[in-house]
Amino acid sequence: MLNRFMMSAAVLSIATSGMALAQVQSIGAGEGQVNIVAWPGYIERGETDASFDWVTKFEEATSCKVNIKTANTSDEMVALMNEGGFDLVTASGDASLRLVAGGRVQPINIELIPSWASVDDRLKDAPWHTVDGVHYGTPYMWGPNVLMYNTDVFPEAPTSWSIVFEEQTLPDGKSNKGRVQAYDGPIHVADAAQYLMAHKPELGITSPYELNEEQYKASLDLLRGQRELVSRYWHDAFIQMDDFKNEGVVASGSWPFQVNILQSEGQPVASVIPEEGATGWADTTMMHVDAANPNCSYLWMEHTLSSNLQSDLSVWFGAVPSVPAACSDGRGMQTQEGCDANGLADFERIRFWTTPVSNCAQGEGACVPYYRWVSDYIGVIGGR
Repeated sequence: MLNRFMMSAAVLSIATSGMALAQVQSIGAGEGQVNIVAWPGYIERGETDASFDWVTKFEEATSCKVNIKTANTSDEMVALMNEGGFDLVTASGDASLRLVAGGRVQPINIELIPSWASVDDRLKDAPWHTVDGVHYGTPYMWGPNVLMYNTDVFPEAPTSWSIVFEEQTLPDGKSNKGRVQAYDGPIHVADAAQYLMAHKPELGITSPYELNEEQYKASLDLLRGQRELVSRYWHDAFIQMDDFKNEGVVASGSWPFQVNILQSEGQPVASVIPEEGATGWADTTMMHVDAANPNCSYLWMEHTLSSNLQSDLSVWFGAVPSVPAACSDGRGMQTQEGCDANGLADFERIRFWTTPVSNCAQGEGACVPYYRWVSDYIGVIGGR
């Protein structure tokens, strides 16, 4: 899986020359705060649920107040980091290399992170945060984009993503039209491409992030058909949960976070990775090139690997820790069985988000670059 994305890192190496050395060589006293852009649910201090708090003890131990700015999409994260004023971001793979290439993040001195050795070996040098052997972040958490479904409508788990891509009658005898959702982000093109990998093998798609013109056109055509089915393009996790509870939505690509919360509320939902597999996210804590609070930033990155965060966030979000020991060492709520249920063994089934580039395994300039994904997906949502 990792080798599949080495090309993406390689093409960005020219843009990152001259940035190979970490700016921070030692950690001094904390500056009093750290400002973090994060996905919803990623940084909890007990305000949503008193049982989930991995911020309070950090603040008490370091005197670094954690300030959180929630972002709902990778594009929003990139925009916020471009604006500046933040120290850290929990970037997914479709944002991380853009941040590196744009000079928005700095290399990380792993010698200043004592718990680096505990990181999953599959993630330490992952190409969505490592360029020419230089680390631009600390692995945070990973997991699949699951198919969430209403168990009253689907007594048995659906086996294919077709229920959100193709018009059909669902097990309750009603059409799926107007009852499904799709993700409000250009990276959703990859979900369509992955579906086509299984259902139109003649297209020859080998990676949903490396699409030639023919493969890309087929993916857009599938998404234009999906446009006739979806009731909403979601990007806010809490709005999606409300849609499942109150607006008649019965199936959608989602995150385990929404599934867990809805199940905790007694809602009739479950999730599955269908036969076609799934895209997914391996998120990385990355540090702004002009971070105003580098000492608190490094202290936070160490905290993310060594505290209860890895274990409890894995339970809270339904994700897999980047530190495998957090599944079973008792530092928090998670158990080995819980990590197994969250997809620990599914690493090779997940095609992790990465930024599409034109210079890909199919040849220089052979693949459609990300800026076209952005503009064309806006067109798809707009009905064009």
